[in-house]
Amino acid sequence: MDFSYTPEQEKFRGEVRRFLEKTSAEVFGPSIDALATCSENLIFGSDERHWKMMLEYHRRLLDAGYLALHWPKEWGGAGAGLVEQAIYQDEVMRLGLPLFGANHLAIDRIGPTLMLFGADWQKKRFIPKMLTAEEIWCQGYSEPNAGSDLAGLQTRAVLDGDHFVINGQKVWTSLAHRANFQVLLVRTDPAAPKHKGISYLLVDMKTPGITVRPLVKITGHAGFNEVFYDNVVVPRENLVGELNKGWEVSVAMLMFQRVSAGTRQPIERTVKQLFELSKAIQFDGVPAHTHPYVRQTLVKFASEARCVSLGRYRALSSHLKGKAPGPEGSFAKLFTSELNLRVTMFAAEMLGAYAAIENDPLNGANRDLWVRRLLNAREYTIAGGTSEIQHNIIGERVLRLPKG
Repeated sequence: MDFSYTPEQEKFRGEVRRFLEKTSAEVFGPSIDALATCSENLIFGSDERHWKMMLEYHRRLLDAGYLALHWPKEWGGAGAGLVEQAIYQDEVMRLGLPLFGANHLAIDRIGPTLMLFGADWQKKRFIPKMLTAEEIWCQGYSEPNAGSDLAGLQTRAVLDGDHFVINGQKVWTSLAHRANFQVLLVRTDPAAPKHKGISYLLVDMKTPGITVRPLVKITGHAGFNEVFYDNVVVPRENLVGELNKGWEVSVAMLMFQRVSAGTRQPIERTVKQLFELSKAIQFDGVPAHTHPYVRQTLVKFASEARCVSLGRYRALSSHLKGKAPGPEGSFAKLFTSELNLRVTMFAAEMLGAYAAIENDPLNGANRDLWVRRLLNAREYTIAGGTSEIQHNIIGERVLRLPKG
C-alpha cells in the first residue's frame, strides 16, 4: 500500500504543523503534556485558567480555518477532504493537542447531527454559535442505570400541549458545568419497546428545574457532572427529528463520535514518551532501556501503536472509496484505550514505588506525568462506550457471534 501524499497534501501538512506548533507554544506553553494527561482539566474546563486557554485555542483554530475541517462550507466549515482531515488529526495527535477546541462535543458530533436531522430554524439558530463557542454544548445520554446500555434510559419527557415536561437524571455529563445547551435523550413513550419511544431534544441549560452537580475524579478534577431534571419545561419545537424516533438520531451522533474516538489518545506520542522514560530511570539495577524485558515490551508497544495508525489509514481508505462507516471506530476505540492502559501500567512497573508519588521534588524523569496518567488510564476504557460494549459490538456485528 502506498502511504505517500501528494505535494499539495504535504504542503498542507507543513502549514498545519507550523500553525499548531506556534499556537500550542503561545497558548499552552511547555505544559501541554501535563494538561492533556488529565483531559478533563483542559478540554472540559475543570478550572478557570485552563478553560480560558481552551477558549483562546478555539478562537485561533477558528480564525485559521482548522476548527471544523469536516463541516460543509455553508455552515462555516472548511469542507475539507478526508485526506486533509486525516493529516490534521495526525498533526494534532503528534503534539498531544485537543482536536476540536473548547466546544468539542458540538464541533465533533452535535453540529453534524443537527445538519442531518435538524429543522431549518434549529440549524440557523444553533450551528453558527457552536462554531464560535458563543454557546457551549453538552450531551445528556448516560444515566445511573443506563450508561453503556443507552437504550435503557428512563428520563421521562411527557408531551403537554406545545411543550415537554422532563423528569429524571443524567450522569457523566462532560461540560455540563460550562454548557449553555444540551442535546438530551429522553423516553417519550414508556410502553414502546426498548429502542423505540425515545426522543432527542435541544435543552437550554438555564431552564428552571435543571441542577448540575460536579463529579470529582480520583485526580481531584471535575470535568463531568450529574444533571437532575425536575419538571423541566422544553418547547416541542426543540424536538429533533420525529417524536419517539430519537434512537435513529442518537445512533447517527454516536457514529460521528466513534469516528473521532481513536484520535482522543495520541498513543504513538505516549509510547515515544515511554521510550524516553526508559532512558532516564533504572530498572532491576541497570538503565531501563538496556534491560531485555523492557526492550521487548517497548518494541511490542511500538508495533501495536503503529497498528493503530495503520487502522486509521484503513478506515480512511474505506471512506475514500465511498463506503459507509464500518466497525473501524469500535476497533480503534477499543484497541487504543486498552493499549494506553497497558502502556501506563508498564510505566508504573518501571517506576516502582515512584509510581505512587505525586509532586515528586526529584522529578528528573518527569515522573509526575506518569503518575497522573496512571490515575487517568482506565477512564478511556469506560468513557465513550466501555471496552466490554466495544467487544460486544465487534463480536455480534462483525464476527456474527451469537449473543451470550
